[in-house]
Order: sequence, then C-alpha cells, then structure tokens
Amino acid sequence: MTNRANQIAGAAQAAPAKSRRRGRGFDRQAAIVALLFAAPAFIMYAAFVLVPLGMSVFYSLQRWDGIGKMRFVGLNNYLIVLTDSDLLQVIGNAFLLAAWFTLIPVVLGLAVAAAIREHLGGPFGTVTRTILFLPQVIPLVAAGIAWSWMFANSGVVNQTLRGIGLEALARGWLGDFTFALPAVGIIGAWVLLGLCTMLLVTGITKIDPSLYEAARLDGAGAWDEFLYITLPGLRQELGVCVTVTVIAALASFDIVYIATGGGPGIQTTVPGLEIYRLAFAHRQVGLASALAIFLMVLVLVCVLPIQWLTRVRR
Repeated sequence: MTNRANQIAGAAQAAPAKSRRRGRGFDRQAAIVALLFAAPAFIMYAAFVLVPLGMSVFYSLQRWDGIGKMRFVGLNNYLIVLTDSDLLQVIGNAFLLAAWFTLIPVVLGLAVAAAIREHLGGPFGTVTRTILFLPQVIPLVAAGIAWSWMFANSGVVNQTLRGIGLEALARGWLGDFTFALPAVGIIGAWVLLGLCTMLLVTGITKIDPSLYEAARLDGAGAWDEFLYITLPGLRQELGVCVTVTVIAALASFDIVYIATGGGPGIQTTVPGLEIYRLAFAHRQVGLASALAIFLMVLVLVCVLPIQWLTRVRR
C-alpha cells in the first residue's frame, strides 16, 4: 500500500510539470505560427516604409544632386531647414493651412451631425450624408481644377459677388498674395468636410439615446444636450477628425500643386511641394530629405498630443 501511495503521489507531482512543459511547447508553437503570419506584412512594411525612411535619413546627412558623388555634411541640411527664411515661411504656411483644414470641417461637421441626429435613419439623413461625402470620392486633382475655375476672375465666386453688389471684393483669389492661402484652405476644408461629418455622425449613433431623453425630462434645451452629451460623447471621434485634418494639411501637395503651384511667390508653398521642388527641380536631394524628415517629426509632434488629449480615460 505504501509503494502504491508513493506512486500515486509521484504521478500527481509529475502531472503539473508535464502540463507546464506541454503549455510552454504550445505557446512556442503559437508564437512561431503568429510570426509566420505576420512575416509577409512586416516584410512589406520594411520594404516600403522602414527602408525608404532609413534612406531618407541617410540622404539628409549628405549633399547630393541625385547623380554625382555624395558629400557628408552632417546636420548642416537640418540647420538650413531651421534657419532659412523661405523654408520657415513654407513650414508656417502648412500650419496656417492646418487651421483652415481643421477648424471649418470639424466645426461644420459637428453642427451638421448634431442637426441631423434625430433623422439619421430617414431619407433626409441619408441624402445629407451622401451629398457631404461626395467631395471625398472626387479625385483631388479634379477638385483643384474645378475650384481654380471657380476662384478665377470670371469664375462663379466673383460673378456671385458682382451679382449681389459686392464687385469691390471680386479678385483673382488664387493669385492674390493675401487671399491665396485662405482660398486653398477653403478647397481643403470642402474636401474634408464630408469625412469629418461621417465620422461624427457615426460617433453620435454610439451615444445612448436615453441620455437625451433624460436630459429633456430635466428641461435641458438643444444647446445643453449638445454641450453636455453630444460633445463629450464625441471625444474620440473629434480626436480622429483633428488628427486626419492636421496630417492632410501638413502633408498636402495635390490641391496646392494644381490650384496655385505654390504661388504667388511662395505664399501657398507647403513642405510637400517644396520637397518635390528641392529634389527634382533644384537637385538638392539632401536638403529635400532633411525637410521630409523634419516634416515627419512635425506631424508626430502635432498628432501625438492630440491623441493623448482625446483619449477616453477609464
């Protein structure tokens, strides 16, 4: 009996050890399988993101025309980016454009989303969302060309101003040193308005309707509902909208290139367009790469605080 009891006790002690070994073996196999599934995506990411990023950093430390021999200059290209008055104005233009790209779509998107909240499932809500989202599916090149015609001296904007007796305000908007950048900002705001509205409308559908019912029973008005229920409930969606619009402004190229080409002067030139010019027109690949890396850091510096501020804390 004693030997039998010892055998049973020994088997009982060995079982957890075998189970742990089997568990470790299973975890190892699962990790290998997961790595195999992730490998193709990582290879593509490395080939099209990490390697070009590394090459850009390398080029940014060189003086190179894209053809001849490279010459190592260290951080000199970054120093030029931070001290050259024209490049600083180009960076400033991006921030001014970000204000237009962000404020108008987010504010108007909030207003539209709140206005159609009670009609989201009806025909009115469907038609409104479709009309507002149309600019998002139009190629940016086509949008830039269309708005260039509208802002021209004989375009719809000036014809409307003349028709209502405001002929003194009519001008070539995209060729005016004062109004060219706001005009480009309006084009970008029009393009992004539909996306922001759709994101905010989707966010509103996740807010519990009983909160609005309770607020009405307590005598709250439409403004109170918006301020204390809708706005806090859309915190994450607002973060996404601001993030997307800021990135679109800082990395803009298509609309500016088509609408103004960066003019008049450099009034509407943005970093994306300047990088293209430096690399392919002026053959300053090192400086263009330094500006590109600086732009990437700038985007991260702007976006990360927005993500942190709009994160829902539990």
